Amino acid sequence: MRLIDYPTIIRQAWAAFDPSQTVQAIEDISARVSTNHVFRITLDSGDRVIAKLSYFGKFEHFRDDHRIIQALANNLLYPFENVLARSLSKNGQVFIYRHQEHTIDAWVVFYNPIRTMNRMPRRLDETHIRKLGAEIARFHLACNRASPVLPKYAKTLRSDIQGLLDLLGTETGQYEHRLNEEALRRQCHLFLENRQKLVAKTVETMPVFVDWNIGNFSVTDDLKLYSRWDYDWFRISYRVMDFYFFSRVCSDVGDRTVFSYVIGPLMEERFGWFLEEYHKIYPLTEREIRFLPEAYRFFILNYVIKYGRYFFHRTYATKLQHEAYETYFPSIETFDADTILRRLNI
Repeated sequence: MRLIDYPTIIRQAWAAFDPSQTVQAIEDISARVSTNHVFRITLDSGDRVIAKLSYFGKFEHFRDDHRIIQALANNLLYPFENVLARSLSKNGQVFIYRHQEHTIDAWVVFYNPIRTMNRMPRRLDETHIRKLGAEIARFHLACNRASPVLPKYAKTLRSDIQGLLDLLGTETGQYEHRLNEEALRRQCHLFLENRQKLVAKTVETMPVFVDWNIGNFSVTDDLKLYSRWDYDWFRISYRVMDFYFFSRVCSDVGDRTVFSYVIGPLMEERFGWFLEEYHKIYPLTEREIRFLPEAYRFFILNYVIKYGRYFFHRTYATKLQHEAYETYFPSIETFDADTILRRLNI
């Protein structure tokens, strides 16, 4: 792919959105741990907006993600009505600019800077964890109640994993995964079989955000969810897909970007505190608890194996992918659902 001139594309996008104001300054504020590029834009009026530019995946998925998030943000009731960042709209629709030139296909969306309050500490204590568990249960309930008014969503866990299997049938896929193709196919089929057995057509889907790092949400003084910005890794899926990241947030090691991807945090006593409080407000089912290791397996398959080279430096991606076969996948067998079920009296 040719080098992308981000500032020029952003200026063109803003001119298409509102030619009455011009862009005076563009500041790159990207976290540099994702495929999105984020910029703070200062206009000639002194107003500021945030621009997100992406060229990863499919335009249709980028568009649908933002339309659904906007609909969700507009339909969440108190006290979550201001939790999600809102994109800028034009003619009643989220404004999305598509830049196509030669081999470049890049997309830009603008949204208002979201207010933040308190950041939670990197390592939470028991009080933090229990309050967070209860608060996320309330937020999930609110998202579930808003689900009926959201637009249709094309991506599913099944289609993502089938996409990985299809990749293995190509020359590129066979070359990249030649040393572990048989093992990878086995992991994909295990996931598809367990998804069908445990949750397909029996567990409802709802908006989930998959990526809950400490850095992308803030809370009030009494640990109520105040805001979350960042549309990365959003999907309509099973609510337990969010739990992999919450187990990391609760982990004894603490929430960090550089972190082992082993399944251990899902079985820590500390994550048990989170589940206890969550379950009191939005009860979990046996099928959902037994699906937890599959949420983990999906993360490794989709984001470490399938897309790892996009999210991480190639050397680090190769390291993680090697560890997946040596450590991550075997660790799934250590998951003890029965202990969690007894703890929650399910």
